[in-house]
Amino acid sequence: MFATRRLFSAVTKKTTGMYGLPVHPDPRPHLITIYNDTLKTLEKFPTHAVYRQATAALTNHRLNVVKNTEDISKIEEALDAGQIEEVVVQAVEELKLAGKMLEWKPWEPLETPAPKDQWNYKFNEHN
Repeated sequence: MFATRRLFSAVTKKTTGMYGLPVHPDPRPHLITIYNDTLKTLEKFPTHAVYRQATAALTNHRLNVVKNTEDISKIEEALDAGQIEEVVVQAVEELKLAGKMLEWKPWEPLETPAPKDQWNYKFNEHN
């Protein structure tokens, strides 16, 4: 009964109201798969990598919400990241970025040291 009600509410949503973003027929399993794939990718990063730490924390939070909540509107409310279709797009893009970050290895030292004071920004009262 509950699964039928959930499916019925997903089917009755005719549009996201956003051009080019169709209604996702069954977003929960898709999100769970994407989040698990992202976490597997992040396991390949060094544990000290800030990107791994931050992205794993966010991904685990979202995965727990999606796993523990059947109602799509409650997932949207808990995540506060837009419609569920937007959340799917975000998850897919984060997975792609994780793959790129793994390739780029931003945790490794720079090939050429940064110039002295490159990251020091001095502002006076008039800026």
